[in-house]
Amino acid sequence: MRTLVLLWAFVASLGFITPALADNGDTSVTYRPDITFTLRTSIAAGKLVYIGDAGAIDGVINPDLHVPENSVVQINVINGDGAIHDIAVPEFGAKSDQFMGQGSSTAIVFRANKNGTFEYLCTLPGHKAAGMFGSLIVGEPQEKVESDALDIVQDPTAVGKPVGNRGPEHVTVDLETTEVVGQLDNGTTYKYWTFNNKVPGPFIRVREGDTVTINMANAENSDHIHSIDLHAVTGPGGGADVTQAAPGQTKSFTFKTLKPGLYVYHCATPMVAQHITNGMYGMILVEPEGGLPEVDREFYVMQGELYTAQKHGTVGHQEFSLEKLLDERPEHMMFNGAMGALTDRYKLEAKVGETVRIYFGVGGPNLISSFHVIGEIFDRVYDQASLTSPPLTDVQTTMVPPGGATIVEFKLDVPGHYTLVDHALSRAEKGLAGTLVVTGDEDPDIFHAQEP
Repeated sequence: MRTLVLLWAFVASLGFITPALADNGDTSVTYRPDITFTLRTSIAAGKLVYIGDAGAIDGVINPDLHVPENSVVQINVINGDGAIHDIAVPEFGAKSDQFMGQGSSTAIVFRANKNGTFEYLCTLPGHKAAGMFGSLIVGEPQEKVESDALDIVQDPTAVGKPVGNRGPEHVTVDLETTEVVGQLDNGTTYKYWTFNNKVPGPFIRVREGDTVTINMANAENSDHIHSIDLHAVTGPGGGADVTQAAPGQTKSFTFKTLKPGLYVYHCATPMVAQHITNGMYGMILVEPEGGLPEVDREFYVMQGELYTAQKHGTVGHQEFSLEKLLDERPEHMMFNGAMGALTDRYKLEAKVGETVRIYFGVGGPNLISSFHVIGEIFDRVYDQASLTSPPLTDVQTTMVPPGGATIVEFKLDVPGHYTLVDHALSRAEKGLAGTLVVTGDEDPDIFHAQEP
């Protein structure tokens, strides 16, 4: 098989291309490639990648491939890591056979007959999510137009100040509900509904016994009524009964924090599931008297779902699909609001020897999460986010329901890249992944690779 693939690539390089492969279905002529690129599959920084193997892209990870419009393009790929791969440029109908074994190779040839920026990728399940994709840029680079779409991604380090040993206080929280066009992915937008222009909304941090006043203003340019239901509230609707605010209105209420724990909040205006999926969720931490034990790093992570008429991976503006919401078939799943939020926009960063704490919740609105960090074991899990029960110890994966939360803690022993996932791993194909980057000294007694 390897010999056949190499022979095909060699024949292709001479220009004797089968017409259907060369011109996206045009069988009238044969073509010699106008421009050729060579890539090598590899592993870099804990990810699967393509690396340029010759010319101006030599050594570049997932390089941009620039070609003239209407040119015939050949992309050769050499297997540098031994795993099974392929390469495809879906926009032009080009896809190679799968190939495996270190040193094997394949190629695709196609006519780039449309101007614009298009994706090349490995189509094997999980490989794009692991890093195997890049951009094919056809024609002259267009002048960049600044997008009006907001960056709605919530910073995972925005966890507020620990309460420490302070006594009960009166705390005021100001929130604004907004409806904004936000960046879902590169070249992709969605009309989010938010608290304070971020998904999830702000991390509210108080202590048991505090008196909390919530001021919730609905932006004047909203099209819908919004409200807030905090699961930490003992009172009608968790506050939702008294905060149904029309555009331009502000509603307020005051409650006392009776029970410590980590609680979800969300909009509770009908239809509630639509308000939640569009981004209207967040968390409130009620620390116990005396506060939580000190750790080195704290992170705020929430899982959400988007139900769009367009399929996952479609470029452009995405429209909400009520049918898919009711059928519980999300097209996009993400941490902290958008694709790549915790892999590209932000990464969780820590050092060997540090203990990290992740405040994790599920906005939903529908799917249970099996939260897991690949390559780590949770030293402590505050199951169901209870701070009055003894934590579980030495846990691999913990289940969190929609509208639920957990707190996990673990000490970092080995440097490297660790991936946050829902262990229903098909969801990684829809965008559900994050990265924890750990720097520091190796410890070969705990982990080391065997030299060949």
